[in-house]
This record gives sequence, structure tokens and C-alpha cells, in this order.
Amino acid sequence: MHSEEVCSQQGPAGEPRTTAGRIAELRARREAARHVPDRTVRRLARFGRMTARDRIEHLLDPGSFVETGLLARHRHTGFAADTERPSGDGVITGHGTVDGRKVCVYAQDVLALGGSVGEVFGEKVGKLLDLALTIGCPVVAINDSSGARVAEGVLSLAAYGRIANKVVTASGVVPQISLIMGPCAGGAVYVPACTDFVVMVDRTSHMFVTGPDVIRSVTGERVHMEDLGGARVHASVTGNAHYVADSEAEALDYVRDLLSFLPSNNLDETPSYRTDAPLDVTPDDLALEPLVPDGPREAFDMNEVIARVVDDGDLLQVHPDFAPNIICGFGRIEGHTVGLVANQPLHLAGALDIAAAEKAARFVRFCDAFNVPIVTLVDVPGFLPGTAQEHQGIVRRGAKLGFAYIEATVPKVTVIVRKAFGGGYAVMGSKELGADMSFAWPTATIGVMGAASAVDMLCHRGLGAADDPAALREELIEEYEETVLTPYMAAERGCLDDVILPSETRPAVLRALRALRTKRTTPPPRKHSNIPL
Repeated sequence: MHSEEVCSQQGPAGEPRTTAGRIAELRARREAARHVPDRTVRRLARFGRMTARDRIEHLLDPGSFVETGLLARHRHTGFAADTERPSGDGVITGHGTVDGRKVCVYAQDVLALGGSVGEVFGEKVGKLLDLALTIGCPVVAINDSSGARVAEGVLSLAAYGRIANKVVTASGVVPQISLIMGPCAGGAVYVPACTDFVVMVDRTSHMFVTGPDVIRSVTGERVHMEDLGGARVHASVTGNAHYVADSEAEALDYVRDLLSFLPSNNLDETPSYRTDAPLDVTPDDLALEPLVPDGPREAFDMNEVIARVVDDGDLLQVHPDFAPNIICGFGRIEGHTVGLVANQPLHLAGALDIAAAEKAARFVRFCDAFNVPIVTLVDVPGFLPGTAQEHQGIVRRGAKLGFAYIEATVPKVTVIVRKAFGGGYAVMGSKELGADMSFAWPTATIGVMGAASAVDMLCHRGLGAADDPAALREELIEEYEETVLTPYMAAERGCLDDVILPSETRPAVLRALRALRTKRTTPPPRKHSNIPL
């Protein structure tokens, strides 16, 4: 029901309006703005979709939502736009709580003007982002829209610009999370891309700059919407999505879990829970002793190490399907949030490629922006070799990871579990790049390259002249491992703070983080650095 219809029902023409009538009018306007026919709810449910209001209610604590701009409506009149002026103007904005902590949220309402973005839409979202900055709370954006409001022309584009301006201004000040719960196309994709985390829903979420129809008309290429910009593509191939859920409810629950690890803003502490973590080695810690295989080419699951370092073995991964050769996620140690970065030997032997370096670099920068300590677990043979990686810019793009670690001023604790070779050693939170505390297991091998490659490079002439080159090569490899690659040499030269038993990992990390809670640094004066983007 439009508000004009509500007004027309308020008493006979010419009759003075009463207080009771005015109150009834307000109630009617509110009801009309919030009403969604039951048949529409049922139709959406058949496709696994909620209404915009239901999404907000699922995300927030029950009864906590306070709406802003409920009665706002667009003012455009061209091309019969004034025949449809729903209250809210296609977006629901407001604030509430998640686990009792304040959160600002807006949800595009596809049932009102297709959720399209216009002038008033932009004003509402801009005011909400201003509020989030003022009170210092996270922002959750729920995207489900037909895109720009064509009838408003440049005003629609200006609305996108205003929102993007606010999002970038808020970056690093308050956490920003985007949920994609429908189509997100054209210029609309760049606002979610500028937020900290993007969550999509399988089969119902799509993101692309240019849709399948335009691609077909311009290039002749035929591609299905799901293959072009579906959730699985963005979660595993492009890296644009940090998590893909099987349902809208799961996506919203993931965001609630994510918020539980994050501070409200860059000046607040992360949420913490009082625990009394034992400093003595426990039977669970002892399970790490046989974890690393004797063969250097045999793989193990780094998640086994993580599970014994964080509280209750609980790790919330981000980007779990993208660049699986590196693990990034949030956990807690003694009740305090930490960011975990770890090579995964089960994929590419833990080698760093472009995707892994960029994934980890952005995660490290997020942790640094919001005062989350970083724990790094290392088993890296180096950067992935090959012409494809070189031609796609691994020099520039791989440098982002080292750059991120150097710039990060939060507490940084590194544990070298096995291999740490070449540039991989350096950029994975090494002592030289700013780790506050650096440990290694006795199984660690640290150097420019593996022993076999080093011997072949250093001793090729001697091997060629030997009576038994194979036997001499094995002898030299063993000597190189015991004299150059050993973690004790690194400890002697100050590249490590200590060599620890695998079972001592959790107590060592815990003690380090306790000591570093009061860490303070004074960076040199500058506007900002120039990271190799």
C-alpha cells in the first residue's frame, strides 16, 4: 500500500484531522512499509531465499533491530517513476546486536523497486555508514539487487559513488562484511569487493562485471551464469568470495561466527573469554611428536598442528576453497582472538603461488588493521616455479606477503615446523621481517634451498670427478643438512629465538602472546606505504 493511499483513508475531506487519526496514519504507513504478502514469502522460500527483513532478523539478536529511514522515498518523476514510490526506497537500513554487540546492517530489498540503487537509497546507506563510523561498530551489507536504477540516470551512479566513498573511508576503522544473496552485477560488485569479507550462497548468488548476455553479444562466447560468476567459482577460482554457504541461513550464521572473533573497531580489543590455559605439556600436545614424517617429501596435515594450538581446536577459516596450499583463519588462544597463517603440505607441498601470497597478504593486513595477533606455522619449500607464475607477476604479487608482514605491528609469533627455504622462509613471518618471537621444531630445515639442490649446485665439479658420484652425493647431502640447514645453526645466529619440541608448541606460543600483549611500536611518519598492488 502506497502512503498516498494511506493518507486518503484518513477521514472525510475537509474534516479536521484528530490526534487519533494522525497516530492511526503513522501506524498504517509503518504497516504498509513492512508488509510482505504471505504468497511472496512462500514463493521466495521455494527458491531457498528469505525476504530482506527475514535475513536481518536471522542475523541479529531477536528483537534488537532498530530501523532507520523506514519512510524515505525517492523524488524522481521522469518515465513514470512517480507511480511507484515504496517506503524505504529498496533498501532496509538500521542497527541491532549480534551476541549483544552493536552492528549496523543494510539489506537491499528486491521486492521494492527490485532493490535497485537510486539517490535516496544511497543517502540511506551513506548515513548508516556514517553512524557506524561514529559509534565504532561493524557493518554487514546484504546484497540482492537488480542494479542501478535506470530511470534516475546519473543520480544512481552518484549513489554508488557515495556508498563506495564511505566504504573506503571506513576500511580499517570498522570491520565490513558483505553477503551476496542474489545478483550483483556491473559497478555494484566493486562495493562488496572493497569490504573485508564477502560471503556467498551456492546456486543463488552471482557476481560479475559483465553478464552472460553481454558477453555473448560482444565476443560470441556462451557461458552460463553459474560458470561465469557463481558462488563456487568465486570461492575457489577468483578468490572474490571468502566463504560459500549451502543456504542463506548458513551464510548468516557464518557471519555471526566471524563477528564473534572481531573487534567492533580498530581501537577496541577483540572479544575475549576468560580461560585458564595450562602451560604444562598435555597428552594432547604430545600427539604432535610423531606428526612430521621421516621422508621430506611425505605430506602431513597442518590442521593437526593448528587444532592443538588454538582453544578447543576451533578454527574459522576464511577462503577455505581458494589457494588451499595456505590456511588462513581465526582462532582463540587462552580466550583471545588470533589470526592463523599456515602452509598446507597437502596442497602443492605448501609452496607459495600468486593466489596463496595474495590470500595471506590481505589476511595479514586485516589482522594488523584490527589489532589481531598473528601466529604463523611454516612448512614452505619456496615460491612455486614455472613460466605461468612468472608471467602472471609472482615477483610483484608474491612480494605483497612479505610487505604485509613487515608493515604489521601487531604481535607476531612464528613456528617453523619443517621446510623453510628461500623467499618462502623470508615472507612467511621470518624474524628478519619482523616476527617478535620465532621458534622451530627440531624437524625444521632452513636455508636457501634443499640439500640435494644445494649440493648439485656447489659440488657439481667434484661429483663429476668422483669414483662413486652417487655415494659422494649422499654423503655431501647429509653433511649439508647437518651443518647448514639445521635449526640449531639458525638459533646460533639469532634467526630463531628457540628450538622447541613439537609438544611444546602451544605453551611456547601462549607464553609469547602473553608477553606481547603490551607491545607498542612507533612507525615512521608518512601518509601511507606503497604496497605492490
